[in-house]
Amino acid sequence: MTILATGGTGSSWIIIIAYIVIFGALIYFMSIRPQKKQQQKVTAMLAKLAVGDSILTTSGFYGVIIDISDDTVIVEFGSNKNCRIPMQKSAIVEVEKANA
Repeated sequence: MTILATGGTGSSWIIIIAYIVIFGALIYFMSIRPQKKQQQKVTAMLAKLAVGDSILTTSGFYGVIIDISDDTVIVEFGSNKNCRIPMQKSAIVEVEKANA
């Protein structure tokens, strides 16, 4: 007479699927979701750029925006007002409003 083990293999598949779902949710909430929130903040910051705003670039330079086009801005660096450089909006890390 043979004794059949019932529920042994079926419950192991359920446990494996539960672990996959748990780890997938953990990865989403620990890495993907915060990255999306950060990207939304950056997009909102770049959308609110205005002429006269003081900025900090990714290379560590401080400057003032003097012109804005689609994807680029012209930034004036230094106190002599002669150094004007066009750069991409994505190179801006921080913005301080002119009237703040």
